[in-house]
Amino acid sequence: MNPSNYSAISFPSLGIEVNPGRGLALGSMTIHYYGLVIAAGLMLAALYACKRSKEFGLKDDDIVDGVLWVTPFAIVCARVYYVAFTWEAYAENPISILYIWEGGIAIYGGVLGAILGVTVFCRVKKLKLATVLDLVLLGFLIGQSIGRWGNFFNREAFGAPTDSFFRMGLYNDTTGIWEYYHPTFLYESVWNLAGLVLLHFLSKKRQYDGQVALGYAAWYGLGRSLIEGLRMDSLYWGPFRVSQVLAALSCVAAAAVLVWQSFRPHDPAKLYVNQVAAMQKEKAETEKDKPEKA
Repeated sequence: MNPSNYSAISFPSLGIEVNPGRGLALGSMTIHYYGLVIAAGLMLAALYACKRSKEFGLKDDDIVDGVLWVTPFAIVCARVYYVAFTWEAYAENPISILYIWEGGIAIYGGVLGAILGVTVFCRVKKLKLATVLDLVLLGFLIGQSIGRWGNFFNREAFGAPTDSFFRMGLYNDTTGIWEYYHPTFLYESVWNLAGLVLLHFLSKKRQYDGQVALGYAAWYGLGRSLIEGLRMDSLYWGPFRVSQVLAALSCVAAAAVLVWQSFRPHDPAKLYVNQVAAMQKEKAETEKDKPEKA
């Protein structure tokens, strides 16, 4: 499948047909919608995290600094993940690995890179990793849900041919016919949005730090393992779809830990946000008790 062969997009069951461009031309430069959509997702994820930072015992500055730390890790790892499983495309010209503007990133690599970036960030800033992951991965669901629409503009990341109600039509300029596929980018976008709504409300009643992060791994892993099976552009390791296997394993592991934790008692005082509140209260009382200088 070559996305460049396609122009118009339709959802016949909904009576929708559009033909969006792939970017904005500014003189000799083109700003691709894919990049704009990814940037919008990142911005909204950061705004959401800033809005809720105090609920997790964090500061707005922690979020802003974290974005600056995590973004490079996510981009590099997303590229490395993709190249690792499509090495034959780069073997003859390794320098092309750096040509990221030509496409070729994998969202699961981005997730792993973000977690690595958060881990380093927390070590440097002396923040609790599980707490930061709880908030970051909520934001990630926003970024993933919005970011998948970049695939829509690029006419990519769709699934196998289908005649189902949800089919997406792509007009093939080469053959002059409509072809119908599973809009897997849309399935994943909706799945991530549903996960965001669910975990947003559950996070307000979390019992321990890391509970939301485990919920993310279980939810996203379940959805991705099912949706990946419909895609035609999966990255393979032998006969296995890499992202599907990784998603299934992360889902099972996270679900197992969630079940195990559900049978354990959890002291609210150990939540990072409550520890921070207790330290701030103690500091305020100490300052209050200090004798005033003459």
